[in-house]
Amino acid sequence: MKDTKKCDESRQLHCEGCLHVLRVEPGEYVGARSISSTSEEGRNGGNEYASGLLEKILHRDNMNNAYMRVKENKGSHGVDGMSVNELLPYLKQNGNQIRQSILEGTYSPQPVRRVEIPKSTGGKRLLGIPTVVDRVIQQAIAQVLSPIYEKQFSEYSYGFRPGKSAKQAILKCKEYIEAGYTWTVDIDLAKYFDTVNHSKLMRLLSATIKDGRVLSLIGKYLKSGVMINGVIEETEEGCPQGGNLSPLLSNIMLNELDIELTKRGLKFCRYADDANIYVKSKKAADRVMDSITRFLEQELRLKVNQEKSAVDRAWKLKFLGFSFYAKKEGMGIRVHPASLRKFKTKLKKITGRSNAMSMDQRAEKLRQCIVGWVNYFGMADMKKVAQALDEWLRRRIRMCFWKQWKKIRTKHDNLVKLGIENHRAWGYANTRKGYWHSANSPILSRTLTKEHLRKMGFITVAERYSLAH
Repeated sequence: MKDTKKCDESRQLHCEGCLHVLRVEPGEYVGARSISSTSEEGRNGGNEYASGLLEKILHRDNMNNAYMRVKENKGSHGVDGMSVNELLPYLKQNGNQIRQSILEGTYSPQPVRRVEIPKSTGGKRLLGIPTVVDRVIQQAIAQVLSPIYEKQFSEYSYGFRPGKSAKQAILKCKEYIEAGYTWTVDIDLAKYFDTVNHSKLMRLLSATIKDGRVLSLIGKYLKSGVMINGVIEETEEGCPQGGNLSPLLSNIMLNELDIELTKRGLKFCRYADDANIYVKSKKAADRVMDSITRFLEQELRLKVNQEKSAVDRAWKLKFLGFSFYAKKEGMGIRVHPASLRKFKTKLKKITGRSNAMSMDQRAEKLRQCIVGWVNYFGMADMKKVAQALDEWLRRRIRMCFWKQWKKIRTKHDNLVKLGIENHRAWGYANTRKGYWHSANSPILSRTLTKEHLRKMGFITVAERYSLAH
């Protein structure tokens, strides 16, 4: 009887449109009304792409899932300064009003906050960080639209799609090369996310989405503007990289490129705005580069970066951080030198001798960095590379210890604890050699060994790589 009473109360809340339980937060409530199954079917003969699509987006289960994803991803605040931790109390108080304004078409997204991220190759990558509320709404839109568009996307598009990955893209590239398609057309789009043509994108969206309210809401997000140094600037083009909806919109636009390449019978792999096309001769590669550049610039109104785009042998180019090399049986996959340099730069920053973090913190930072890097690049052949990285990294860790010990007495005492004879410990503690030189000495190699560092929590690239295989 008690359970029956609870069930009746739940149905009553559902019908009256009151606050409902947010399932990802037991015991909490969000002010958003639920939608009945009849309203989901829409008023246009049950067409799921027509008037009922917005109701699907705003359905409580979909919104709850969107909130959960945003909370899990954490991320920085938007222009309003609201953090992810402040989101739930805000939705409890304002969720119903926000939902109603979206249904009425009066909701106005806030501008995105401009963030500049330095690129390893120089220059800066522009990100647009929406407010946490707008991230939830964008995520809710993406969750409903993604299954619809997944049916339209090419099997050779691997970026930001369920069940697709960079690893699959690289394996497909390897397959092409081994089949004799050794010439690559590497197309680089200049500031793609900032140059997407709104009119073209909206026309593509309207071909599938028949609910005008959803189109209007997406259009508002495209034109919501960007705040730079406290000043709001209008956005007449682009879909800011950093929003939850941007990856899907990117794939919808570039699916036109996939369709064109498929129509021509070309072998290709695309990951978001990175696209490689594989052919059998340089003449064919040059011809494809010219014709596809015209297609992108004239039909999709995008700009091809001529300086970074290239025609070359597959093993001379970088794709998604990887490259290839010839071996006895087929092609091997390797980490591109540029990706290796970028990784070493990160490790250098963590193991910088002027970095004031404790050795425990340093070990944890290195663990996170190494695990993430190997999880991504672990498919490459890099046994020797991993061993060389570990030798270099151990020297940097020893340098950090030597700098941290500072005083002669401290150096002496620590060396004695590590098993060095008293007189040799005094002699080495008084050395005038620099930190980097001392880190490569036989004394520190004998004391701060690989086994000793492992006990202190320092993992190695080679060990993580062996686990990946």
